[in-house]
Amino acid sequence: MSHGVYSYLYDRKTVFIFYFDNFYCYNHPMRFNLFRQSDVPEKYRSNFTNLYLDIAWYGVLSGTVVNFLNIYATRLGASGLQIGLLTAMSAVVNLFLAIPAGHWISKRHTGRAVFWSSVIFRIGYLFFIPLPSFFNAQGQIWALIILTFFMAIPLTPLGVGFNALFAEAVPDRFRARVAGTRNVTFAIAYMLTSLIAGTILKNTTFPAGYQIIFVIGAFGAAMSSYHIYHVKPLQDDSAPLPSPPTIAPDLKTESPRSIKSILRLDIWNTHFKNVLLALFFFHFIHYLASPLYPLYNVRVLELNDSHLGNGTAFYYLSVLIASTQLGRIVHKYGHKKVTGWGVAGMASYPIMLAFAQNVWHFYALSFLGGFLFALVNGAYANYMLENIPAHDRPSHLAWYTIIFNFAVLASSIIGPLTADVVGLAPALILFGVLRIFAGIYLLKWG
Repeated sequence: MSHGVYSYLYDRKTVFIFYFDNFYCYNHPMRFNLFRQSDVPEKYRSNFTNLYLDIAWYGVLSGTVVNFLNIYATRLGASGLQIGLLTAMSAVVNLFLAIPAGHWISKRHTGRAVFWSSVIFRIGYLFFIPLPSFFNAQGQIWALIILTFFMAIPLTPLGVGFNALFAEAVPDRFRARVAGTRNVTFAIAYMLTSLIAGTILKNTTFPAGYQIIFVIGAFGAAMSSYHIYHVKPLQDDSAPLPSPPTIAPDLKTESPRSIKSILRLDIWNTHFKNVLLALFFFHFIHYLASPLYPLYNVRVLELNDSHLGNGTAFYYLSVLIASTQLGRIVHKYGHKKVTGWGVAGMASYPIMLAFAQNVWHFYALSFLGGFLFALVNGAYANYMLENIPAHDRPSHLAWYTIIFNFAVLASSIIGPLTADVVGLAPALILFGVLRIFAGIYLLKWG
């Protein structure tokens, strides 16, 4: 499965995915009580409730538009390269705008900046709906690619800013719990919506069925932004304010207008460099296979939209189950080990998919893939955050956004081209083996 992870890039559902809307994850063992707020101070309850509703409506968007967009393009006749470009176009924009977006967010009210970025970005989903009325199949494919390119402009500050907003709106002692509830809420909404979308597509003519789920997804996107608007940055009373850095009088300081200062190249002189390189390798290897999944599922396994919806439901059912136990696993082994071994374990999905022969194999793989994805998605974000100073998140996250999108851009082009040369099944096996090496690299040098 991709993202967001997937992994599609539209709201970082992943990973790729759930990545940006689901950044903070379990960092201590806990008793899981969904939506319980009786022990939460009153001033935090509104934020928590709106964060839960935000991710629930985002689950509606993801279970419809994001989940079926690549499938729609495949049924229109998109090539592997065009599927890759659906992701790559967004990555190109994010690659160049991440640093400016980090600066822009840091100088503004985080909540308002994130809200308006989400609104402008998600308006783009409305333009998906009438495409069949204006273009032929190839015209629709290229229109989708162009739309994702322009949507990526506001997506960049949304991706960088949401994580900062989460940190400002949720005190540290509640982050694991809130993120865990968001994980499960997203999984439930995504699961149910995928099943409904699959049923709609099975019983509706093409492309009218896709237009219906695009409408549902656009409504979910609007409601998600509505609840983001009501998330307010707060100062955690228990968190000490960071002390301003002291500068020795005999040291020459960097001009605030210098290239080094603007780009924050100093970050590459810290230990965070190793984390960035390890995560780049992980994301690059991970996304090599993503453009191949819809091609293999539709053209080789000959799965219909109902099968794909059911597979997604199994996937997120597994995510839901694994998420309730993730806190204990991370507490025992640590974020880094869970991430590294989880990445290596994710090799099983593309390798076993290459040998799948029917829909039942696909369902079993979907369930297994969801469990492994939950481990990685639940641990790697905190593995990264452990190496980021709390007072300097936007700049570090901006550099992460750059390496993430560079990895996605490169893999989205290289993956399909490799499959064209060696074939779909051999490429899936090769990319699966490389995931093992990516996990080992993270464990040893990350």
